[in-house]
Amino acid sequence: MTTRALVTGTALFCVALLGELVAVVALVAMVLSTVLGMIFLVPPVVRLVRRLTGLNRRLAREWSGVEIDEPYLPEPDPPVRLPDGWYRDGRSLYRTPRIPAFNRRLSWLLKDSATWRDFGFLAADMWAGGLLAGAPAILVVVGVVQLAGGSPIGLLWLLLVLGAARWYAPWAVHVHGVIARVMLGRTEKARLAQQVSRLARARTDVVDSQAAELRRIERDLHDGAQARLVAVGMTIGAAEELMESDPAAAKALLAKARDASSTALQELRQLVRGIHPPVLAERGLADAVRALALDTPLRTHVTVELPGRLNAPLESAAYFAVSEVLTNVVRHSGATQAWIDVSTSGDRLRITVTDDGHGGADASRGTGLAGIERRLGAFDGILALNSPMGGPTTAVIELPRALQVVRPPVTWRTVTMGICWSLCWIPLFPQGFVAMILKLVGITEKSWFLALHMPPSLQWPTIIGMILLGTGMLATAATLSAQHRKANEVACA
Repeated sequence: MTTRALVTGTALFCVALLGELVAVVALVAMVLSTVLGMIFLVPPVVRLVRRLTGLNRRLAREWSGVEIDEPYLPEPDPPVRLPDGWYRDGRSLYRTPRIPAFNRRLSWLLKDSATWRDFGFLAADMWAGGLLAGAPAILVVVGVVQLAGGSPIGLLWLLLVLGAARWYAPWAVHVHGVIARVMLGRTEKARLAQQVSRLARARTDVVDSQAAELRRIERDLHDGAQARLVAVGMTIGAAEELMESDPAAAKALLAKARDASSTALQELRQLVRGIHPPVLAERGLADAVRALALDTPLRTHVTVELPGRLNAPLESAAYFAVSEVLTNVVRHSGATQAWIDVSTSGDRLRITVTDDGHGGADASRGTGLAGIERRLGAFDGILALNSPMGGPTTAVIELPRALQVVRPPVTWRTVTMGICWSLCWIPLFPQGFVAMILKLVGITEKSWFLALHMPPSLQWPTIIGMILLGTGMLATAATLSAQHRKANEVACA
């Protein structure tokens, strides 16, 4: 664990160093575009910056366990051709959409606050999170170089790394992820803009899907239960006419009407179950999926880990998505077994359906899987399908924000806590205890120790002050962390 954290911290420092170089390139490109009018340099530079910050978000998720959402505003729509064949951009008209599209994209890139936050992160990451995460590796290099040069101070650096790496390296990697989330996370404006864009795209699909569902219900009622009820009425009328003249025939017609009414009732129940199953409304998604598995003609294994009930629309969307996936498994996969796993990850609901069929499923070739995507799209959900030829087939249904997970807002307490945790080691160890050891041993090497550069009368006060400063920052961070943890426990209770 410690070795992995050390390697991870070194890699994060290298990525931060690369980000510093990219920030310099971006600054030069912005200056050239402003001074010399080389505006064509802006889009590729911004794409490069976003690619590198996207790498930092992925590393924060995989290495630090910190989830960072994409903060960018939705891309602009392409230019629309006017009836006369021209394309309008402001007060100008163009024959081709190239220039209007470029102008829209340029305005989108420059007006998005996330673009400038990305620049700021790349410029500051080297001196904040990167230096923090890569401090052990830097101290090892400094110690080796000084030992190679004959200076005994290098041994102190190596001993410091060996003594503190066990707790420092994992903590520094996590703090780097927290810093990245603060600087690269999604703002409220970007979140609302992305949500509006997704809802606008999903609205048409949802309306079309609802219209198709209403047509299906109308067709099922007209061709099924309604026709049977009409037949029941006609059969009862015929039985009334034969009641006196031929009681046996009338009795047979009534028996036939009873069977038809029973069939119509069964069809109505199936139709109601298709609209919203009673078990889903009464007992929730977990039991509804189990009931669905029992009705499936395959051997189906169900694993459910849910903290409680979800909102009714989310439960309905998840249930019918699972139902459609199982229907496809039964009809097309040739499978003998299926596995359903319902779990949560943070505030996300994740449902995985796996079968041992022959594979080859493709969402673009059928309407069932496309219908699932439309249904999930209303809730920003996704359907990921992996179905190689020969099987097995795995369908992953994911619904974000399905669970109510309260994230604490960024306040002065959290900012102070982060600063103290990030910087307390500098005055406490290098400028404090290490300088004190050098002073006691009598080594005259001053290096970058602040106290040793002071006049002799101020060296000990400076060392003691640094130790007290680092201890105070450490105590402040620990106190704020305890208060934060206690507040979360009270909120959860």
